Amino acid sequence: MGSDPGRTRVGGGRLVLVATPIGNLEDLSPRAARTLAEADVVAAEDTRRTRILLDHAGVHVPMLSVHEHNEDRRAGPLLDRVAAGETVVVVTDAGTPGLADPGFVLVREARARGLVVEAVPGPAAALQALVLSGLPMDRFAFEGFLPRKAGARARRLEELAGDPRTLVFYLSPHRTAEDLDALVEAFGDRPAALAREMTKLHEEVWRGSLPELAHRAREGVRGEVTLVVGGSPPRAMDTGPAALAARVHDLVESGMAKREATAAVAAAAGVPKRVVYQAILDEGLG
Repeated sequence: MGSDPGRTRVGGGRLVLVATPIGNLEDLSPRAARTLAEADVVAAEDTRRTRILLDHAGVHVPMLSVHEHNEDRRAGPLLDRVAAGETVVVVTDAGTPGLADPGFVLVREARARGLVVEAVPGPAAALQALVLSGLPMDRFAFEGFLPRKAGARARRLEELAGDPRTLVFYLSPHRTAEDLDALVEAFGDRPAALAREMTKLHEEVWRGSLPELAHRAREGVRGEVTLVVGGSPPRAMDTGPAALAARVHDLVESGMAKREATAAVAAAAGVPKRVVYQAILDEGLG
């Protein structure tokens, strides 16, 4: 193998990202357990949760809390330890570090300093949900968590409305129903799968259309949720301004609210809602 300029060994130290179980402790690999045992310090998102994992593996090493609110501040001192020859292991509460979890800043800064960065592969909720979904897996995009604010969330979903790839989202347990309603408005009647409690005894995967899943979620969904959504279908309809405006007009005439009609046409055409709004204005139907 050729040399990697980002893997200059400085003092024998290394930064290692270790994927941890997303629910079933038996999914901790022998390599992951060995790497944890070799650590001089474990940088953990939540030291209380990681302590349970370490106790299960029979590992007793020092820990330091590193999460989204302090990763920037902790990165420098931790990487100084790597440069001095220590092994710093990074774990999150569950899954693979860096995927919608802490880890990215540490890797970026370690690469910039020419330090050794390694990763021990393992569970990832996004991939687990994808393979359970029954939706196309040949091309997909991981989107992580949607923005908290409604406006930013709507804009992001507009940008994704025409993406033909299968999309994977993490939904906050406090906003699951709200996020699903926003997805329905932006994407319309697409196939989807909602996975929760993955790898645990009560694992569930709901399959159906986005509106069906949104309706079911209003009854309550416990825990963190991973959602897989089918990509934008091929554009079978005319997406010219006149055609878009005419379709909105027909839906409004049938009794649908203009805002809902605009969202439905945008989702069906695979274009952002702003394109449909502009078409309405261009055709004098605003």
